[in-house]
Amino acid sequence: MDPLFFATAYTLSTSIGIRPFLTLALASFAMHLGYLHPAHEFAFLGSDGATVLLASFAMLEFVAEKVPAVDHLLHVIHIAAKPAAAAILVGSVAPDVVQGDGSAYTYALMGAAALNALGVHAGVATLRGASTATTAGLANPFISLIEDAATVVTTALALLAPLAGAALAFVVTLLLIFAARAIIRHVRPRATPARLA
Repeated sequence: MDPLFFATAYTLSTSIGIRPFLTLALASFAMHLGYLHPAHEFAFLGSDGATVLLASFAMLEFVAEKVPAVDHLLHVIHIAAKPAAAAILVGSVAPDVVQGDGSAYTYALMGAAALNALGVHAGVATLRGASTATTAGLANPFISLIEDAATVVTTALALLAPLAGAALAFVVTLLLIFAARAIIRHVRPRATPARLA
């Protein structure tokens, strides 16, 4: 299989782990314009209706992510939405594999994409929770804007320069892992053994 497909799939699933509806809306728009060619089973993603609907969801997501109380509720919903969106999008960009004997392989890739998106989501949610705890949510809108920008850049690279996109997605994933680990270590209450008098 073309390594560019793996790079595209990995980058898109990472982007979905950050912002699912924005990534889907951008991919749908690219399909609509003919820059991304979906598999037959997922051709609906490039339709007028799907593009408008996903763009509307992306706008709602953009606004909701700027409100601390709402963004936490959205992150709970994303636990299911992000893996599903990643699986669908990766399945849609694998037209040569989804057919015939390659379908089981494609389903495995879709599952891997779902797990990747869920892992990235865990890092994003951990960072957002730490931001809420340390800044009373004041920094959340700024973090959200950074996430929006990262989503646009990674999605664009997935379509235009997949290998560069995959490299950036890998760096973003590593940063999220290290940041989440540092936050967990810092926030976790340290148990002090009781001293006997």
